[in-house]
Amino acid sequence: MVKKRNRDPEVLAEAPPAKVEGDDSGSDDDVDMVNVEFEWFNFKPDIDFHGLKSLTRQLFDVDAQLFDLSALADLILSQATIGSTVKVDGEDTDAYAFLTILNLNAHQDKKVVKDIAEYLLEKSKSNPALSALTSTLTSATAQVGLVLAERLINVPAEIAPPMYSMLIDEVEAAVEDKEPYEFTHYLIISKTYHEIESTLDREEAPRTKKNKAGKASKETFYFHAEDEVLQKHALASGSYEYTKDEGDGMADSKRAFQDMGIKPQGSVILIESGKFEGAVKAIGEYLSPPQ
Repeated sequence: MVKKRNRDPEVLAEAPPAKVEGDDSGSDDDVDMVNVEFEWFNFKPDIDFHGLKSLTRQLFDVDAQLFDLSALADLILSQATIGSTVKVDGEDTDAYAFLTILNLNAHQDKKVVKDIAEYLLEKSKSNPALSALTSTLTSATAQVGLVLAERLINVPAEIAPPMYSMLIDEVEAAVEDKEPYEFTHYLIISKTYHEIESTLDREEAPRTKKNKAGKASKETFYFHAEDEVLQKHALASGSYEYTKDEGDGMADSKRAFQDMGIKPQGSVILIESGKFEGAVKAIGEYLSPPQ
């Protein structure tokens, strides 16, 4: 069951089973499944520091080296009543997923936040689709909430709607308590990818053959399924190349038993505050487990 401990004892909708390897039950044609009970917790500084560093490193991919992830984890953990972790073996274990929000304005004096804000401003200028993000980040009146969310690769997307719903409730409670969470915009950092032909396949192919060297798929794929819904409610959304992009070789390193290489890109989704709750409702409808 989906349960948020410590702050909200309410039992929410039943969580979906996670897909994991190693279950020998059923036929070979069936997807191996193990039923896992996910639990939602507040951040716990003495337990979650290293798990948060690992998940934020995964979120920022190769550009994670540009930021002080220890300072970022400390800042996230300092917000005792905002954000959630998802675990399966109790509160004192590593998180399988997390979601939180940081006020870019309130924390602008902190180096890690300043570094992230400057990074996002630079990336927004690299894609015309993100022009609204450029103007928002440079506005003197905009209050931007930076949403950070990541999960382990085998954790199902269906955990996302409860996390976002709880975030809305937590932000509303914080605003009532006069805490600095009254945002004009929500800015979600995420990742997308394209499929490209493997450089290894090109090297191994006979020279007499006409190869599709370096051709990449124009289709955008989402690491987070909810992003496809969130961007439909966005003021601006788009992808950008990583600063530390290692080229096609990186795509081959992420090939993982597929014919095509996977080339990740950073992604941002900017949603006006008045549309955020509707966007969260939409991902809940999109990702609801079948009845």
